[in-house]
Amino acid sequence: MKYHKIDSGLFIENRKRLIDKLLPNSVVVLLSNDRMPTNADGSMPFKQNTNLFYLTGIDQEESILILAPDHPNQKLRAQLFLKETDKHIAVWEGQKLSKMEGFFVSGIEQVHWLSHFDDALKQVISESQQVYLYQNEHSRKSSVVETAHDRFAAKMKQAYPLYDYKRLAPIIYELRTIKSVVEVALIQEACRITEVGFKNMLSTVKPGIWEFELEAEYAYHFLRNRSRGFAYEPIIAGGANSCVLHYISNDAQLCSGDLLLMDVGAEYANYNADMTRTIPVNGTFSRRQKQVYRAVLNVKRQATSLLTPGSSIPEYHRAVGELMTSELLSLGLLTEKEVLEQDPAHPVYKKYFMHGTSHHLGLDVHDVGSSHKKIEAGMVFTVEPGIYIPNEGLGIRLEDNILVSESGNINLMRDIPIEIEEIEDLMRH
Repeated sequence: MKYHKIDSGLFIENRKRLIDKLLPNSVVVLLSNDRMPTNADGSMPFKQNTNLFYLTGIDQEESILILAPDHPNQKLRAQLFLKETDKHIAVWEGQKLSKMEGFFVSGIEQVHWLSHFDDALKQVISESQQVYLYQNEHSRKSSVVETAHDRFAAKMKQAYPLYDYKRLAPIIYELRTIKSVVEVALIQEACRITEVGFKNMLSTVKPGIWEFELEAEYAYHFLRNRSRGFAYEPIIAGGANSCVLHYISNDAQLCSGDLLLMDVGAEYANYNADMTRTIPVNGTFSRRQKQVYRAVLNVKRQATSLLTPGSSIPEYHRAVGELMTSELLSLGLLTEKEVLEQDPAHPVYKKYFMHGTSHHLGLDVHDVGSSHKKIEAGMVFTVEPGIYIPNEGLGIRLEDNILVSESGNINLMRDIPIEIEEIEDLMRH
């Protein structure tokens, strides 16, 4: 892996936190993600199941974790199963993790080859009462692909139909919402790498350059800093493209007088940054662009201060909507009459600000966690208001990553320029 080794203490502590939430005499089984095919003999780059990584640090395909914390045999309470390197794999792919390396990464002493898994499972499950299995329960899940966990759950229920099956997702999702000091440092490093990319971009952007050239520049700086690359498909959107929320074509040429919206984040050690900045292609904001930009920045600052422990995300989004309504009135985009007559279920500010302001951030960009759970210290959120005016070809979004703290929120992107004057000055030099 490109990233520096993570101390196994993180994963040992994560397993302890999970075990404390389990019912007595339980067994947990977690698998790595599939390696997804493309066409012919091709495959996509491997992306580890984030829950398995959270508990083991293992970033390799065909890996399995079994936890049985109450098993009478102490050696069977935590077991890691890895793909064994054979001669063919050694020649074509290189060495996979050895058992000792698996121990150093995960802190799990009992590391076996994958061929031993079925026998080990039989030994463990005979002393268990309930089985915790994982299924993707993210509220925005949209995939129709059958996963390794889907297949494994069906296999388990057929082979062991009399056991009591439990949902692992609610437990591990709740744990993952609160980031440890080590996790925050990893997210901070992803933000630092994103900062490097953005600052280099300020001297690169000019009229006539193409969106994909800027995408390539980001990729260059990310990879040079030990990132695997983009945390998500980057949005490099000039002019009217900035009004398309998930624009990823990145194939247009930039024009003087237009704004450039860049929603880009680096990944580091499977943790993610999620930044948006909007800058003038020619280096100078117009009067109108400054008006809208300041409105978005005002909302972002106030929204950040509203992310406090004890508040709820729905309440927070409603409050941010009121802030945005006020700014849109000042800009003349809304009238008092429209606001007075609006349907509360479909507020009029949504005409210019269609998306939510914040989401959890961590091992997944849209990280796990219930939107109805109260905000707590240790959670990391994006804050990303925007105003989009298609008939002016003008879209502005500003986004930072915020660590919620009892003593005041910490902006993990505080060193990434966002002020109008600072951006214009940096683009001149």
